[in-house]
Amino acid sequence: MREVVQSQAKLGQVNVAGIGFDLHLRDEIPRLLMGLQFIYCTPAVRRKVFRILRGLIGPGIDMDNGRPGMELWKILVLRTLGLGCNWDFDKVKEIADHHDTVRQMLGHGIGDGEYRYALQTIRDNVSLFTPEILEKIDLVVVKAGRRLLGVEGERIKAGCDSFVVETDVHFPTNINLLLDAMRKIITLLGRVCWSMGLTTWRQSAHIMKKLKRLYRVAQKQKRRNRRSRGGNEPAVVAAHREYMEAAGGYVERARESIEVIREAGSVA
Repeated sequence: MREVVQSQAKLGQVNVAGIGFDLHLRDEIPRLLMGLQFIYCTPAVRRKVFRILRGLIGPGIDMDNGRPGMELWKILVLRTLGLGCNWDFDKVKEIADHHDTVRQMLGHGIGDGEYRYALQTIRDNVSLFTPEILEKIDLVVVKAGRRLLGVEGERIKAGCDSFVVETDVHFPTNINLLLDAMRKIITLLGRVCWSMGLTTWRQSAHIMKKLKRLYRVAQKQKRRNRRSRGGNEPAVVAAHREYMEAAGGYVERARESIEVIREAGSVA
């Protein structure tokens, strides 16, 4: 049984609309929470986002039966903070357990003072939030933001400062990023080749399904290895190697396609 958001308020629970923030802080947490507050408190946006969140639950699963699961609103809050602040699951758990404002946004009241999230619960639930779900919510929020600024339908020019930091990327972020990169490569090349009448990437949808399948296998083998305390290591290595080799093959194929497109004069 799952709810999008808690239907019954708890003792001492602060309404999301009543959560206050220090507007002088430049920290990312208040900014992300204010964005979530806007979604929750804007009926038209909230309805659309909640409808998208129901897509986290697979087909054939009854949301009204079974044992209680994490509310979909909580999954959105934790996933947004994790992505926006570049946190791993351990950091998300620490903040969810001890950050007062975040706990208010999650719907915890006075009676939940001792409640703590299980790390595996966070992993299992937040992992349901796929890039496809995020993209759909992004479109809704961006459109709402443009309406709020009064620039709906207009082109916006914007600039930003950025820098590159060398860092180690660990599981599951590493295989997630690889899948996202491959999706973008295959999607863009598929569109360009289709517009030029080339059939090189005509099976782009099938290719992405194959990569996703290998990605899921690697995920499952990693989880089994964790549960068996390292006893499944060879299967983990084999699953990740197969996934990476498949991705590497399509990268080489992409390079060849780019050369063909350059020779045709479509890419500078």
